[in-house]
Amino acid sequence: MQSLHHLRVSIFADGADKAGMLALYSNPLIKGLTTNPTLMRKAEISDYEAFCRDILQTVKSKPISFEVFSDEFDEMYEQALQIKDWQNNIFVKIPITNTRGESSIPLIRELSATGVPLNITAILTLRQVEEVAEALNPLVSSVVSVFAGRIADTGRDPSPLMRRSRELLDSRPSAQLLWASVREVLNIFQAEEAGCHIVTVPHDILGKAVKLCGMDLQELSLDTVRMFRNDALSAGFTINIQNLLVNS
Repeated sequence: MQSLHHLRVSIFADGADKAGMLALYSNPLIKGLTTNPTLMRKAEISDYEAFCRDILQTVKSKPISFEVFSDEFDEMYEQALQIKDWQNNIFVKIPITNTRGESSIPLIRELSATGVPLNITAILTLRQVEEVAEALNPLVSSVVSVFAGRIADTGRDPSPLMRRSRELLDSRPSAQLLWASVREVLNIFQAEEAGCHIVTVPHDILGKAVKLCGMDLQELSLDTVRMFRNDALSAGFTINIQNLLVNS
């Protein structure tokens, strides 16, 4: 039976809902947290720094990633230094390029050389992984986030790329490979099989994983039938069987 508690891959909670983040932070199953500007916008957060500092009042003993949001590399550099100084458990998320497609590798190399723990995000190609691996300071902790879920969205199996990415990062013992953009519970186990160090899981999928992971399929079948029946009753659905018999 599959169990989340026996996995080697570290499960990180991915979201921007404060209550959810703090509840998951207290769960021993969750080894870290991540968020991003898109999740924050969906959560209707208007003050980026105030939100981050508020979360950090509680999140102190597990790693958490916050992302820069400038599109200019000099501003990204300044934002990264500021974010790093908020607390010592922070990884600063740097996108692999800016919106013009210009590579962030020089910035990554510079920040990593100065000792900033980085989480390189929005990676989708093996070439990008190779470039990041070369740029990272081998003495500084870092995370390499490959968006396996987005790769899968294009109809490609991300697992071979993730396994090869892990091989490329073996020369960087301080770098951890992260399976990002999880779409379903199965992805957690795929991340484990690919040798990833971390998998980031949205709050709703974490809830599903905790509830259903390892559940007996016969029991799940019965639970599904009950769901359909209860929803039909709640909706007040009816069929006039007498009329059907007359018409037949």
